[in-house]
Amino acid sequence: MAWCAAARSFHIPAVDVGSLRSRAPLAVGVGCVSLAGANLRRAARSPPFASLGISTDATASVKEAVLTDKAPAALGPYSQAIKANNMVFVSGVLGLVPETGKFVSDNVEDQTEQVLKNMGEILKASGASYSSVVKTTIMLADLKDFKKVNEIYAKYFTAPAPARSTYQVAALPLDARIEIECIAALPQ
Repeated sequence: MAWCAAARSFHIPAVDVGSLRSRAPLAVGVGCVSLAGANLRRAARSPPFASLGISTDATASVKEAVLTDKAPAALGPYSQAIKANNMVFVSGVLGLVPETGKFVSDNVEDQTEQVLKNMGEILKASGASYSSVVKTTIMLADLKDFKKVNEIYAKYFTAPAPARSTYQVAALPLDARIEIECIAALPQ
C-alpha cells in the first residue's frame, strides 16, 4: 500500500489495520499526520492510519449516565456516575441527605456513613455493588479524621478491599468533611 511508504519514512513498521481488527480482540494503533493521508484514505479499503486508542467492541465506547433520586443530585455539570466499557465511574459523593440536600450532621463519622450509603445507591442504580468496587479515592478536610473514617469504611468494603488513595484537601464542596469517589467493575 502507498501509505506504508510514508510510514517507513518515519521508521514506523507497516501494519495492516484491517487484518488486526478482524483477528485480534484488542488492537492499538499509532496515527501519523500527512497531507497525502486524505487521498490515501480514499484509495484504501480500510483506514490507512489507525488512531491511538483501544477498542474491544464497537459499542464499548458508548457511555451512559447513571441517575438515582436515592442519592443527592450532582451539584454541577456532571453525572452521579458514568457507565462505560463494563466499568462504573462514580463522581465524588458527599454526606448529603438526598431528600433535603443538607448534610446529615457536621461530624465526619455521620458524613462518612451517609457518603457510603449514597454511594451504595448510585452503585445499585448502575448494576454494581460495594463488592465490585476496585478503586476509591477519599478526600478529607482534615487527615486527622483518617482513623475514624477507616472504621466506618471497613464496614462497607470487606476483603479484598479496593485499592485506595486518601488525601487531605484544602476545601471540599459545601465545606464537607469528606468526599469519596470510586470505580467499580460491572458483573459480566
